[in-house]
Amino acid sequence: MSILSINLMFAAAAGAQPSGIAAFLNTLFLPIALFLIFWVLVFRPQSKRAKEHKAEIMAIKKGDDIITGGGIRGRVVKVTDDEAEVEIAQGVKVRVMKSTISTVVKPNVKPAND
Repeated sequence: MSILSINLMFAAAAGAQPSGIAAFLNTLFLPIALFLIFWVLVFRPQSKRAKEHKAEIMAIKKGDDIITGGGIRGRVVKVTDDEAEVEIAQGVKVRVMKSTISTVVKPNVKPAND
């Protein structure tokens, strides 16, 4: 049951209909509550991830290992404002748009006691 229907049941049990302001607030409560729930659970985390991804892509430097949106893995050789030159095999270099880079691969660091 929604909050609105519960409020209406209590108002009906009391024998009175909600007056102008109360009825208006009851009508607006559910859509506002749903918007706030979506904002907290969906929109805010998604925009946070997008900002982190953009910062990660803008911080690409020479020597980073990357994976493009098409699944090509390589090492960055040269970086410009919009493009990165990536070596995908020894002596094979391609230029990719920074916007197509999906992931910067973190190097596998072995523990010191291994």
